[in-house]
Amino acid sequence: MPVKTVKLIVVLILSLGLVLITAQNTDPFEAQFLWFRAEVPAILLLFLTAVGGFILGLLVALISGLKSRSRS
Repeated sequence: MPVKTVKLIVVLILSLGLVLITAQNTDPFEAQFLWFRAEVPAILLLFLTAVGGFILGLLVALISGLKSRSRS
């Protein structure tokens, strides 16, 4: 099985897991960040955390890709 297919399967399984976990956690709870406090649905906080992690991972991959290209 090609590596590309394996990566796709892993991404699909992780995405499905994220959707299932997010969909099951809809109850609101109080979240606090520094001095900011709000009552938000858990689904929103989980989604925003996942998106933030994706963006951070993408930025790290882009930066490391740019560094490796400049060394070549």
